[in-house]
Amino acid sequence: MGDEEILSPTEQEIKDLAEDLIMAQSTMTLATARGNVAWAAPVYYIYLNSCFYFFSDPMARHIKESMASNQASSAIYATASTWQGIRGLQISGRIDAISPGLEAIEVVRAYLKKFTFTKNFFTPGEDLDLGAFVSRFKVRLYRFKPSLIYYMDNSIRFGFRKRVCEETRSVGVNPSYLDEPS
Repeated sequence: MGDEEILSPTEQEIKDLAEDLIMAQSTMTLATARGNVAWAAPVYYIYLNSCFYFFSDPMARHIKESMASNQASSAIYATASTWQGIRGLQISGRIDAISPGLEAIEVVRAYLKKFTFTKNFFTPGEDLDLGAFVSRFKVRLYRFKPSLIYYMDNSIRFGFRKRVCEETRSVGVNPSYLDEPS
């Protein structure tokens, strides 16, 4: 790169880039392992209160393995057709099942706002709550709580990777789909 100085984004700019990526995508790939065998599964997600929420079959391999090991990892990334366009998030954390209650109500409401097509699976006028999702799809609601997030972006420079947050510090995302009327 010669004598030109490579400027790195500030910590806030990196958080903003991570937030933009989280909000622009709808699918994350969860990774788990048992013994020496790894597994990955894509899921739709919403991001709320510094956690990622998704629905999944309680008997799915990624759920059983994450519950047994108390750990999982995830990747969220934008589609890229060149190496310079590769950017994404590398996340480690844990998955927990969510029981009915206020948290579940808030998550289901946000999920329906982000994934409006979901309403098409239900009878018009039907209450769209956690119970309706469980009954219709035979799924359970889960929370992926990050313990560590890295943002990587080859458009900044090849191999650029910076920690966005660790433990309970959030990326700082305030999802705009929560501000929309129901």
